[in-house]
Amino acid sequence: MDTLVSIRVFCQVVELKSFAAAADRLGLSPAMASKHVMQLERRLSTRLLNRTSRRVGLTEAGMVYFEQVRQMLDSLDEVEAVVSRATVIPRGSLKLSAPVWFANPHFARALAEYRSLHPEVQLDIDLSGRLVNLIDEGFDLALRVTPSLDEGLIARPLTKIIMQFVASPHYLESAGRPKAPADLGHHAFLKYAHYPVREITLPGPDGEVTLALKDVLLSGNETLLHHAAVAGMGVAVLPIWLIADDLAAGRLEPVLPEWTTIEAQLYAVYPSRKYLSAKVRTFIDFIAADPRLKQAAAVSSATRPADVMMAKRRPVISKGKRRA
Repeated sequence: MDTLVSIRVFCQVVELKSFAAAADRLGLSPAMASKHVMQLERRLSTRLLNRTSRRVGLTEAGMVYFEQVRQMLDSLDEVEAVVSRATVIPRGSLKLSAPVWFANPHFARALAEYRSLHPEVQLDIDLSGRLVNLIDEGFDLALRVTPSLDEGLIARPLTKIIMQFVASPHYLESAGRPKAPADLGHHAFLKYAHYPVREITLPGPDGEVTLALKDVLLSGNETLLHHAAVAGMGVAVLPIWLIADDLAAGRLEPVLPEWTTIEAQLYAVYPSRKYLSAKVRTFIDFIAADPRLKQAAAVSSATRPADVMMAKRRPVISKGKRRA
């Protein structure tokens, strides 16, 4: 028998002074209620109740036991109420991992609106861009773009993002504007440092073209790659929402957009679907429905640009040792 259930039965018998009343309250038969109390007495090797045909009373040992376990049950009930309430009402700290370039006005406004709807949630957001271990590091949720999802994690698609090869007009005037995918092999490439690649395969007018990348800048910070592209340092692969203003103002230009525009999927990734807390559930639902993020494609990759290239247009990345 379950000892905790037996303790609850014992307390009900004491409080109601009747096996029959306790059994009725707990949905048990009087015989089963009696068996639960007898099981406790055998476990403790002492009598807890004095029973007669007319009444039930505590023994001295039973009185000590009842006072202690009643407090224990009250505390347990309080904890269960708090935890159960947290699965209904969003509350507590929500620890979230997202890419560096989520530090933007679109996402900040979304966070402010979510907090206005759920003021009991505290947001703890890591925008380092590293691929965190959700379980080991205690994260509730991560926003990621990736073609391969971690085994054992749950991933909910949120919205599409567009990635684009871009460069500044100054750079393109100096280095020459590519006319075909093969021309990209002669250009300076600004690359995400945490994903070493040697080659990229793009669709071309005469079939696929495999290019060796000429890296001039490697950085683990995608925002630096963005600024370097604007400064005329080379060609970068960046999300449209991040560069929309630069494209509109002429600070950046798409490079061969008919061949290098890539559509990818943003996922909300979390450890388990079972007993999903209200804070996680409501945040995912809110982000999935937020029109600002959809309109601006205002999401980015928590993984590497090379991962994103393997999305809908599927250019092929060849891994290898990083070249000096």
